[in-house]
Amino acid sequence: MIIMEHQFTNTIEEILKKHFGKNSTDIFEKSHLLQYINLKTKSANKGAKARGSFANLYAIYVVVEDYLTKGFDKKGNYSKYKGIEFTKLFKRQRELPFGAKLQNHALNNRMNSEFQKFFPSTEYTPILRNLETNRYWINDSLIEIKVAEKVHNIAKAIIEIIDEYAKIKKGAFEQFVQSCLELQEVQKKNPKEVKKFIFSLLAPNVDARLFEIVSYAILKFYYHDQKIYWGFELDKLQKDNLVLYKTGRTNANDGGIDFVMKPLGRFFQVTETLDVKKYFLDIDKIHKFPITFVVKSQDTRKNILSTIKKNALRIYSVKDVVKRYMSCIEEIINIQCIYKCFLEAEKQGYLKDILDEIILQSKVEFNYQEDDDED
Repeated sequence: MIIMEHQFTNTIEEILKKHFGKNSTDIFEKSHLLQYINLKTKSANKGAKARGSFANLYAIYVVVEDYLTKGFDKKGNYSKYKGIEFTKLFKRQRELPFGAKLQNHALNNRMNSEFQKFFPSTEYTPILRNLETNRYWINDSLIEIKVAEKVHNIAKAIIEIIDEYAKIKKGAFEQFVQSCLELQEVQKKNPKEVKKFIFSLLAPNVDARLFEIVSYAILKFYYHDQKIYWGFELDKLQKDNLVLYKTGRTNANDGGIDFVMKPLGRFFQVTETLDVKKYFLDIDKIHKFPITFVVKSQDTRKNILSTIKKNALRIYSVKDVVKRYMSCIEEIINIQCIYKCFLEAEKQGYLKDILDEIILQSKVEFNYQEDDDED
């Protein structure tokens, strides 16, 4: 197999050379697991806007780390090990950088499934698990690579590679926040530069976390001055502004509700997929309560709805079922719609507020601390 090369590939090769010297190239070429990690780390040097890939990498990381912690790279006998409990792996991956909101999908199947897609001819599954005991192992056949009649264990190299990837991504996000802070200083003198920067964060290839943060900041101030009159008696109505709340940290795969609007009680879910099963799953999770989808797509809202419905009719044979689900989609907000909301909010004088909100949410999301911040 020809190894796909990108900027971080050089880092992988340097780490392997440090561990294995002249055998490093042969080990890289023979190891499907290293090649998979290489594929998953291509965003490392593309800055904060490029989407990171932590879930599947951390699934590998935590089981390999357990293997090393227990000393199996030195003492062997891994086949007799009873495995590590899922709860410990799950806790550990959430302690890692950008891992705070990761779910169980990668550990349970998603990583193995994607690995198989990239390497269909291999007979080995990377993460092994016992469904009865809920214990896990790394497949040591994939971390012991034979070159020149000698078996080389790549476990430590894997940990170092993924650590370096996380370090680079963390640095990129810290630089992103610093760029925002610098723009905060010049926004009065150069609002066009701020506007251009915010628009750049709404591109389809931008990291899902940043898209969610920027979408929230824009929509929050777009709705900010819109008023609603409500009450239980006609002569006792009260006037309130629409307020958009963010329900927690960003995560494209956590299945939760991303934004909630008061006093209307509207739910918003941010997504970057047109997979109809994902939409219907979100609708099921809130018992078919109406939901607005904020979609990271430049396609028209009409086409997005049409695609969802078309795929739904293909998968679900009963039209009434599809109709019921489709009726729960209250609104589609695409990138073009967010642009318009931004221009309207800017016209109302909220450019600085939007940038301030992006900075605030980014600091929370990426655990960013300025040097002079107190504990």
